Amino acid sequence: MLETYGVNKSFQVVEIASNDGYLLQYFKEKDIPVLGIEPAKNVAEVARRERNIPTISEFFGANLAKKFRHENISAKLLIGNNVLAHVPNINDFVSGMKILLADDGLITMEFPHLLNLIEQKQFDTIYHEHFSYLSLQTVEKIFDAHGLKIFDGHELPTHGGSLRIFACHKACGKYSLQDNVEKILDKEKAAHLDDLKTYLKFDGNIRNIKYDLLSLLIEVKRSGKKIIGYGAAAKGNTLLNYCGIGNEFIDFVADKNPHKQQTLLPGSRIPVFSPDKIVETKPNYVLILPWNLKAEIISQLNYIREWDGKFIIPIPEVMLL
Repeated sequence: MLETYGVNKSFQVVEIASNDGYLLQYFKEKDIPVLGIEPAKNVAEVARRERNIPTISEFFGANLAKKFRHENISAKLLIGNNVLAHVPNINDFVSGMKILLADDGLITMEFPHLLNLIEQKQFDTIYHEHFSYLSLQTVEKIFDAHGLKIFDGHELPTHGGSLRIFACHKACGKYSLQDNVEKILDKEKAAHLDDLKTYLKFDGNIRNIKYDLLSLLIEVKRSGKKIIGYGAAAKGNTLLNYCGIGNEFIDFVADKNPHKQQTLLPGSRIPVFSPDKIVETKPNYVLILPWNLKAEIISQLNYIREWDGKFIIPIPEVMLL
């Protein structure tokens, strides 16, 4: 943002869903004014206490934006990472951004890309935190309805494939439309994201993943082999519960996070242990639940090859590695 858009000390940077101030701390280091909006009070307190980031503990929307403007606060750079898909009332949220944004201000937002969800059959990312699954086509329409225009967009690998969009007021002539926007829209049209049949077909695709995964696990268990899971992630719980996989298939799930160890996964009741238990039990197969991190996880657990262990990847196709 500093290099491409000239963000400097004259900018008021506001981040919606700022968490513990991790991103804003880097603007603050450059003496750029920052303000965080984080409804989780305990997390906002960490931002204030440990990083000295001024943080408001409220949900963002039009009313809060009006309150800020009444106090002569406007955002020259307005940031929202992995929050747009999480809000129950997306129109109120975008309306609030329109109100809070300075006349020559810039919005940048990142969210999981619906195109990847459909094409890569990422059904396990559909869970309670997400109210929306967004394409650029849809976000462009919502922003347009609230007087905002998207002038650039980048495709990113995070969360199995995300979009980062850049927007400003419709009346702002400071930012020119970039070719990336049309390129992404063309990809979405080619994938028929505007056709209901695409979503009906998606239903059949995820059923096939369920059948293929269950068939593999049944075959492995009938042969007397041991299977464990790796990564007690939210997407993993969605996958396991949708497929009806419990500890009759998976002995345990290993996770590096000590706060998750010595617990049971919701629904499936599979126990969670430290990765140390992998060496102790020497499983024949490791089902990688956070498949978006498979390269990193395979690199970390490559030692299972010592006893001819293999990895199971469930999405976008069930495969052995």
